[in-house]
Amino acid sequence: MNVSQAEKPYVQWQDGETPRKALWLSESGYAPPAHIVPVDDQTTADHAYRLACEGNYLLWRGDFHNALQLMQAMDRRISRSEQRKHSKASKKPSAEHTTASAFHQQRQAQAQRARTLGRLLLELDAGYVCRLRRAPELRAACEAAFGALDEPCLISLRDLQGALGAAQWREKGVTIAGLDQAIFPHYGVFAPTRHEYVPLMQEAPLPARHEVAFDIGTGTGLLAIILAKRGVEQVVATDSNPRALACAENNLDRAGLSAVQLQEVDLFPTGQPLADLIVCNPPWLPAKPSSALELAVYDPKSRMLRGFLRGVRAHLAPHGEAWLILSDLAEHLQLRTREQLLAWFAEAKLEVKYRLDTQPKHGRSQDSTDPLHAARSAEVTSLWCLTPA
Repeated sequence: MNVSQAEKPYVQWQDGETPRKALWLSESGYAPPAHIVPVDDQTTADHAYRLACEGNYLLWRGDFHNALQLMQAMDRRISRSEQRKHSKASKKPSAEHTTASAFHQQRQAQAQRARTLGRLLLELDAGYVCRLRRAPELRAACEAAFGALDEPCLISLRDLQGALGAAQWREKGVTIAGLDQAIFPHYGVFAPTRHEYVPLMQEAPLPARHEVAFDIGTGTGLLAIILAKRGVEQVVATDSNPRALACAENNLDRAGLSAVQLQEVDLFPTGQPLADLIVCNPPWLPAKPSSALELAVYDPKSRMLRGFLRGVRAHLAPHGEAWLILSDLAEHLQLRTREQLLAWFAEAKLEVKYRLDTQPKHGRSQDSTDPLHAARSAEVTSLWCLTPA
């Protein structure tokens, strides 16, 4: 959210006898707090956790690093509460318990955790200045994430941590195996920490004619970079998220590929010739995101996937190919079937020319304590090469 462009919500509260007012910043889209309780270094984690569970927002007035420790302590209490619930549920097996229900329960628990931890707030002065003891310099990270700010604000410590973490990602970059450069994510743009599909993109044979290619939902610009480096003459990358386009532009400039065109549009570019190749790596799970930051992971009702399939023929040259990068995790979670996916191909009058597969290499696929381990360990990521039927 760029606060200079958005309609500004404000929070009003009482600080003792003094009425206070500040801009409300929430990347999670939460409504401004209705009830704020001041807390400080003397507040115990148990008390803070109880206040947050009751729906109160906690305005921190102590040491900055102590606020971080308090949030960690609250997080541990949430984990213990979840473990108790899981233990009770495991003692009462239900016929309705399925992989899909386990996934939805985990999503609900994650959303509740985010809401509870998001109730710990900090007050920042104009320019994102924090007056708390041992507070770090916040301005550069916050301006990169939220835009310039010339007035005080209230922000959750969790959102602030996200901005600080994103600044580190943006500085260090993500090393991509098989690519001779790092990718530098921006705040609000999905970092390609899982990139087992990159070798698929590099190994798949390009169409005999590959002068024009589209990258739909470019994000950091990773796929557009691969296409350009493989010799595609004209690459057009699209995204509906302005942050993603700024991120892609930065990565393309770093790669010396400034000729790649960028368009802020939903799905397909406008004013372009038919493409010889169209690639898309949509969100892999058909579920509702709990915040704008999760749109790169969760695709409600498979909107982007189905929109891509329905529209791709109209933008493909007669000899063209569409490369769909998609994990089958949704199938193992019982959120979608393979038959349903193939039916969508058929409805879009697309046929499968070939498919390249790869196994997951991320840590969660090896974590046997994960409630969704069976699904994650069986996951396969594929490059589907589709052509007009």
